[in-house]
Amino acid sequence: MSDLTTRPDRDGDLPSRPPAVPDIPAQPGPEAAADGPEPAPRPDRAQYGVCAFLALVGALVIVDATTRIGSAINTADPIGPKPVPILLGVLLLVIAAVYAVDVARGGAGEPEAGEDVDLSLPIDWRTVLLLIGSFLVNAVLIDRLGWVISGTILFWGSAYALGNRHYVRNLLIAVALSLITFYTFAIGLGVDLPAGVLQGIL
Repeated sequence: MSDLTTRPDRDGDLPSRPPAVPDIPAQPGPEAAADGPEPAPRPDRAQYGVCAFLALVGALVIVDATTRIGSAINTADPIGPKPVPILLGVLLLVIAAVYAVDVARGGAGEPEAGEDVDLSLPIDWRTVLLLIGSFLVNAVLIDRLGWVISGTILFWGSAYALGNRHYVRNLLIAVALSLITFYTFAIGLGVDLPAGVLQGIL
């Protein structure tokens, strides 16, 4: 006989079975009620400015292509220069519309984690101003001194602004980069950068 078989007690009567306890479903606690469904994210209205900017640029590109750019001038180029900027303008308008719909639905980009950058620290204005100064000096001197010299100042100044203190090595690298870009534009792309005071030497 199995262990579940009941046996009579001393008086010969079978023992009564305890009443079955019905299963009671677990009730949600206050924490579960407090959590509830998360509210729908609100659209970031600042992103609409980006949408408007993209749409404006697209419209300007289309207007400029249809009013200022001429049509095909020879049989070797039957399409002409208009289709490419018009296509780019239309794509910008489409991107602006899709972006606006995504923002309206609550879409948002993932916040930047900052990697190894401490986002709580203030902006290093010294570095920012040094970089801006390097670009301004390059813009002012490129016609007078030429790209090789102004580009050297730009590359060297950028390295200094970002904290590199190997002055001689940075100067050699800056000169090499300026010469490489100068001849790359001149030979590879057919674009002559200003030679400045080095005209006839380069």
